[in-house]
Amino acid sequence: MSNYILYGVTLILLIVSFIKDRNKTKTALMKAWKSFENILPQFLVVLLLVGLMLAVLNPQLISRIIGADSGWPGVILSGLVGAITLIPGFVAFPLAAMLLNGGAGYMQIGAFVSSLMMVGVVTMPVEIKYFGRKLTIMRNLLAFLFSFVVAFVIRLAVG
Repeated sequence: MSNYILYGVTLILLIVSFIKDRNKTKTALMKAWKSFENILPQFLVVLLLVGLMLAVLNPQLISRIIGADSGWPGVILSGLVGAITLIPGFVAFPLAAMLLNGGAGYMQIGAFVSSLMMVGVVTMPVEIKYFGRKLTIMRNLLAFLFSFVVAFVIRLAVG
């Protein structure tokens, strides 16, 4: 029900914006469409990979590898996978929800999403170019370690 409320409020605000200034609203909608077109290929590839992964990996296997019973080895594996994976945030959270529904543990998903968002193994060459090797390695290492702090805090909160 809350989705319908958000869509309704968005539509009302779009109409108000259109009434107030048609040109700015049209420009904003065109920019939004261009952004959508730029994101769509990445989004579709990630959705395809997630769909294939969930089709191949049944809930029992997900639960065994990164389920709550996998403990810290599962957390470490999830953190490593998150660190080397390049997935945009708007895909990471639905992916995390799908993995949770598939049997993954909260600590493991916490480490995965934290390292996914904060550690950039794939983007390290660009980061090294702008910030230097030492700072890049230090930032990524600290972010990776922090993902385990996040997992531990989730363990305390969830039990």
